[in-house]
Amino acid sequence: MSNIIENDFRRFDLNLLLSFRALFEERSVTRAAQRLFLGQPAVSGALKRLRETFSDELFVRTPHGMMPTPRALELARQIEPFLQSLHQVLTQPSVFDPASAQRVFRIGLSDSLEVVLTPEIMGRLAAKAPGVKLISLPTDSTRAAAMLDEGVIELAVGVFGECVAWQRRTPLFQWRFVSVYNPRLIKTRRKRLSMEEFLRNRHILTSFSGGLQGFIDERLEMQGLKRDVVFSSANFATSPFIVQRMPAIATIPDFIGRMWRDTLDLALSPLPFDVPGYEVSLMWAAAHDQDAGLAWLMAEFADAFGAAVGGHANH
Repeated sequence: MSNIIENDFRRFDLNLLLSFRALFEERSVTRAAQRLFLGQPAVSGALKRLRETFSDELFVRTPHGMMPTPRALELARQIEPFLQSLHQVLTQPSVFDPASAQRVFRIGLSDSLEVVLTPEIMGRLAAKAPGVKLISLPTDSTRAAAMLDEGVIELAVGVFGECVAWQRRTPLFQWRFVSVYNPRLIKTRRKRLSMEEFLRNRHILTSFSGGLQGFIDERLEMQGLKRDVVFSSANFATSPFIVQRMPAIATIPDFIGRMWRDTLDLALSPLPFDVPGYEVSLMWAAAHDQDAGLAWLMAEFADAFGAAVGGHANH
């Protein structure tokens, strides 16, 4: 088997993979040549050899540039993790010393998770790894995988479905929706809101689509019920201050609800009807499996989430 692999590699110039990557990202022979510090004829020659090797056109000229074929798209998914892994072996040490490390990590988070997580994680980094910096970029379940593939982020935190073969995912904790309100403005004798109380009051909605209906409204509609949503925003930041000032209910993930309760003196109640739970996970590119620095950061994230959400993390 090893002889077969060696024979195949002898017939293939691995530098062609760098040309392929540049062509795939630039969609232009000229720009790819500039990026690689090569002449345009050299990149054109590399493209010809790539086409012969893979028996496919790979890139087709269009008015909008060199568009990749389905075969090129599939190759890109497999080649990028390989190049990232090779780069990691060549440039990164096999161990990571937090106390002396100088590194910037880019992570993808929703604003609610960022509010709960980053105060804890940044405090830990200040104490353990003063040379480590974080850049947080907004993401969600629809964008995170592509951002990892493109190298925009190294780690994503959120609610994700099954990941593809070249990515990894590990669970952190479970959460459920809860209702938060000002107990001085909405009076109830119970520790939890009844369905009548839930429907009688007005509601604040966090909607990434920008509408006045969301998942909770769909669940209510299945029971022939409807709530009165009077404000909708794509961000969580404004809602607790509205709830503080007016008799209204915000239905939000329990991990952010606990923070609102503890910092703004609000009340928290389970929903008066059943809704499914969700799982927050870490997701990263398989090419970084041997990245000791990223492994250390993920361990800190797990600890930080466990502390920030009340000890619900899975270690």
